[in-house]
Amino acid sequence: MRPSILTIAASRVRRIPRPASGALALVLLAAPGAAVAQQREAELPFAVGEHLRFTARVAKVGKVGKAVMWIEGPRELRGAEAYVLRFDFHARVGPVKAADRTESWLDAHRMASLRFSKHERHPLSSHDEKVELFPDERRWQGEDGAGGESPTDLPLDELSFMYFIRTLALPADTTYRFERHFDAARNPTTVRVVRRESVTTEAGEFQTVLVEMRVRDARRYRGEGVIRISLTDDERRLPVRIESAMPVIGKAVLTLESHVAGAPLRLIARAP
Repeated sequence: MRPSILTIAASRVRRIPRPASGALALVLLAAPGAAVAQQREAELPFAVGEHLRFTARVAKVGKVGKAVMWIEGPRELRGAEAYVLRFDFHARVGPVKAADRTESWLDAHRMASLRFSKHERHPLSSHDEKVELFPDERRWQGEDGAGGESPTDLPLDELSFMYFIRTLALPADTTYRFERHFDAARNPTTVRVVRRESVTTEAGEFQTVLVEMRVRDARRYRGEGVIRISLTDDERRLPVRIESAMPVIGKAVLTLESHVAGAPLRLIARAP
């Protein structure tokens, strides 16, 4: 059976009930600003206070460092209530050190990024990026003078995309295609449901759904990059294993070491 494709163009947060069996065939054609067809109460799978700690490993080397993902806030930014998403990664392979600190201000009610910053450092180079996003104006502006139009009024960045994936229904044999990155040159992003499997980490044994995220990033991946994420197969969708390529270090695997849940947020999710 060929995988079905869900094309979601600037779609609102939407949790689609998982079917009992078979692939899901659905195309959402709603454009930004379309009238709301329905409203329903939903609970995000993540919340302020969530704290995830990972062990980082590299093949043939073993443990090389740590990574932490956590959520602060909510804080006000340009009249919107935002979650502050943070990712902090440090690793060392022999004399080679690497670090990645990323921050995203996410309007969780709209699932749209408002601010993004990143500091990446390794022996060969370093990279700093600070961007303000203006969803209603469909534009973004970098501190370094870069900027441009966004393809959607619900933009995401590389960190908020990880959280956005957790809000999706993930039926078997399904591929999602999104034009949601704030920088048009970084689109599209595809998310493919690979399989369901058991994953064991320092935090315990989890039933998970493995998804493969393909991203465009000429600077980091010299084209297309692949990130494989194992999410718990439940309402929380905790990432328990993340595999991706790191500059200099190579393919790194983050496995969940410990986790603290945040306080749940009830909101009205708007569906096209």
